[in-house]
Amino acid sequence: MSAHLHAIRAALAGRTVEAVVIGASAGGVGALLQLLPGLPADYGRAVVALLHLPEYRQSHLAEVFQQRMAMPVREAADKEAVSSGTLYFAGSGYHLSVETDRSFSLSCEAPLHFARPAIDYLMESAADAYGPALLGILLTGANHDGAAGMAAIARAGGLTVVQDPEQAEVASMPREAIRLHRPDLVLPLDAIQTLLLMLEKN
Repeated sequence: MSAHLHAIRAALAGRTVEAVVIGASAGGVGALLQLLPGLPADYGRAVVALLHLPEYRQSHLAEVFQQRMAMPVREAADKEAVSSGTLYFAGSGYHLSVETDRSFSLSCEAPLHFARPAIDYLMESAADAYGPALLGILLTGANHDGAAGMAAIARAGGLTVVQDPEQAEVASMPREAIRLHRPDLVLPLDAIQTLLLMLEKN
């Protein structure tokens, strides 16, 4: 862990993070259950998580995570302002994006990478809204969604973190993100959680 800690400290030096976007697909619920419940009730950033969901089934992720977390958790609503100290989940059936005024927008464009919501939509829009103050995290998953989104975050000056493919339940998504644009950090889940907690001290 000490090598990871050194890399995290170096990546955070002089950086202010205002929002975190997390994308995942196959295996993502288990990964997020390892990653997020340790965050404190007064966490100083907005966290927006998007998992690929079946189109016509209502998501219960907000309820599942609220039972396990101290910070408030809810499903992102159209036109809602993005607030720090809250964990938002993308609902099913709509693409979720962040407008430049830092409010959420839901839309019905065609699925991207066979997914709606798609990670790329969220990450690319959040990169426009937050620029260098955004942290993008891509976890386990079975397709290539999120790779272009992570590259967009990097181009906007944000910090990019990918789960170590060797430790991901399904490695395709992290591998494609690493192939398309080398992320700032490639870390196992416990080190990603350390990074999220270190934002509070940074």
